Amino acid sequence: MTATVEPEVGKSRRRKEDERLITGRTRWTDNIALPGMLHLAVLRSPLAHAKIVSIDTSAAKEAAGVVAVYTAADLDPEGAIGMPCAWPITPDMAAPRRPVLASDRVNFAGEGVAVVVARSSAEAHDALEAIEVEYEDLPSVLDLEAALAEDAPLVHEELGSNKNAFWVFDSAEAGTGGNVEEALSSSEVVLKRRFRQQRLVPAFMEPRACVVDPTGAQLTMWSATQVPHILRVMSALTLGIPEHKLRVIAPDVGGGFGGKIGVLPEEMMSVLVANKLGKPVKWNESRSETMLAAHHGRDQIQDITISAKADGTVTGLKVELLANLGAYNGLVGPGVPILGAFMFNAIYKIPAYHFACTNVFTTTTLTDAYRGAGRPEATFAIERIMDELADELGMDPVELREKNWIKHEEFPFTTVCGLTYDSGNYEAATEKAKELFGYDALRREQKERREANDPVQLGIGISTFTEMCGLAPSRVLGSLDYGAGGWEYASLRMLPTGKVEVTTGASAHGQGHETAWSQIVADQLGVSFEDVEVLHGDTQSSHKGLDTYGSRSLVVGGIAIVKAAEKVVAKAKPIAAHLLECSEDDLEYSGGKFTVKGTDSSTTIQDIALAVFAAHNLPDGVEPSLDSDATFDPENFSFPHGTHLCAAEVDTETGQVKLRSYVCVDDVGKVVNPLIVEGQVHGGLAQGIAQALFEEAVHDESGTLTTGTFADYLLPSAADLPSFTTDRTETPSTTNPLGAKGVGEAGTIASTPAVVNAVVDAVRQFGVNDIEMPLTPMRVWNAVRGGGANAGGPGGEAGGGLGSIDASGGAQ
Repeated sequence: MTATVEPEVGKSRRRKEDERLITGRTRWTDNIALPGMLHLAVLRSPLAHAKIVSIDTSAAKEAAGVVAVYTAADLDPEGAIGMPCAWPITPDMAAPRRPVLASDRVNFAGEGVAVVVARSSAEAHDALEAIEVEYEDLPSVLDLEAALAEDAPLVHEELGSNKNAFWVFDSAEAGTGGNVEEALSSSEVVLKRRFRQQRLVPAFMEPRACVVDPTGAQLTMWSATQVPHILRVMSALTLGIPEHKLRVIAPDVGGGFGGKIGVLPEEMMSVLVANKLGKPVKWNESRSETMLAAHHGRDQIQDITISAKADGTVTGLKVELLANLGAYNGLVGPGVPILGAFMFNAIYKIPAYHFACTNVFTTTTLTDAYRGAGRPEATFAIERIMDELADELGMDPVELREKNWIKHEEFPFTTVCGLTYDSGNYEAATEKAKELFGYDALRREQKERREANDPVQLGIGISTFTEMCGLAPSRVLGSLDYGAGGWEYASLRMLPTGKVEVTTGASAHGQGHETAWSQIVADQLGVSFEDVEVLHGDTQSSHKGLDTYGSRSLVVGGIAIVKAAEKVVAKAKPIAAHLLECSEDDLEYSGGKFTVKGTDSSTTIQDIALAVFAAHNLPDGVEPSLDSDATFDPENFSFPHGTHLCAAEVDTETGQVKLRSYVCVDDVGKVVNPLIVEGQVHGGLAQGIAQALFEEAVHDESGTLTTGTFADYLLPSAADLPSFTTDRTETPSTTNPLGAKGVGEAGTIASTPAVVNAVVDAVRQFGVNDIEMPLTPMRVWNAVRGGGANAGGPGGEAGGGLGSIDASGGAQ
């Protein structure tokens, strides 16, 4: 009997790339050293908004080790270079030029005004202190609502307004649902809340870095980026470099979370300086520079109105957003709230929906994609207001959700936004989560603690979510005026010895692509897991791609690999028939082996690869190659979902929050590697919980970032988080051959509202219906005592405004 080979897909394999990453036997951008390489350091504005009166670089030029000092007048004398924005969400969207270096005005604290080039990094940074800049203060623009007032100071005077764009979706106008105003006016219950999405810093492990070598036939750029292919295209367009003369390499990258999705002024600056001097240059930022000048995430004010019948049936949802873009448009920043527009309806059958978003410029670091990009913001708002509606109606929050969610037998289901959810089972995920959590027992304990007036109250939070991920369908992105497609590319090279090289356009920065892709190829071609090598992150070896973000790696990039493998098999089939002296119709293919039906006569893909290499005995007219490539553009997004439950203990005397237990049951379709999925979920949970309880980027009244180090910007450690209980249900996606859905953002999207709902639930009996994130002990304590801005106000609305924040993130 032939031994059955265990499939690789579904196996919990340890990541093959981890050995070199964990032991440091790898290549990061900052440890690249080239002969004659010079080092760059950027002088950054200490002011958020000011005119540049003069810059004196003479003393810096004489400093030890300094080769040159440049300002905007040196690098871009015509003022023609501006950082690209790939998502103009409306035809009239304001698009101020973001320069490589500021020339006449700075618009956020941290904007570069000069660059020192020196023989060492230390000498370059020392020389920064010798540059003298005279500024003339301009008023800062920080408050989103005040920024839209007629008499508000302007970030960009030439625009005449701080409004970037206004974008609307209305279900009645789109023909996908009813009229919201009619729903609100005719419903028995109407509830309005204001929620605040605080500003966050993508705290990736490796700071941003760039090395540029202009000395070869091609200009080569190494960058700690998520998007080497996009960076290549945008650099060519921005700087006028012939694209075929530019090679971009993303070596091993230490995390991104969306924070390395941009095309940076520092990258363009490095190219300009390298070309100017004809020498390799390196720019590498410090951690505090990252927090100051790399883009931030979130930062929205959300006004949410929901209407319902007395029995809890939701009848309408109205969303009005103010989104802070910071001082400039990021690469996809203006479109981030628009991604969320299609997710406020979440898993619910909402018959009428209206969404309106105003993007606003302020004198702060720009915002752009951060893990989830619009989807966490939307999920937070809908899951928070569903809890508020349940309280208003006196219903259990799970019961209210169940009354309104899409039932499993109703899939595929077209939502009020016009998206078609292909598969799901919210009932199964919720039931499993409740069982693992001990939901009913915890509710009984909660009741007992309230009746006993226990100073430590128990709260139970729920978050049911779905997301549109696999950021892809090119036609859909085109309809939203996105500046690129959503396809992904892969190629498979069959080597003579039966080994396989895979090139992928999906560039990893910690996700485990090399392992997962090897598992997919092993199953498709019947080769061993160890015999697959995955190449990525280099526009020369992997010449096509749209890179990694939006949980698209597996459901777009992984499917491109499947399609390329299918082509390898199709190429091998006539050769196999020739070698086995049979008709192609008589062949069966399984596990990398072609077998003549009804016989034991067979040959493997590896055997065929060697025969192709020799090319001694091939069918007439067949080229001697099995190598194949594929470009996959899905017809729809994928829609993972899940139910997250959190039990939080709140000390009402101190405001301290302790997460007692956390259970999540996610449905991410078919799983390639459960170990990788588990890691993705755990990391996502940590980031979502961190937003709820710990993290906030804070600016003072002048626009200075007061949380510019990890001493001030609070990240949780493992000791601050509970042991998670995770599980899965499985409804395969119907839109790709693997049946996979995305997982990279799920934990982050679902966990924030689960935690906040739990804390609010614990103290609701004190009249609290919201606490602004992060839920610091001071904010919780103030809310319980009714003295903070975060306790519920009159009329069922969130009360009191946003409050003032000190440098530690506590409410004053």
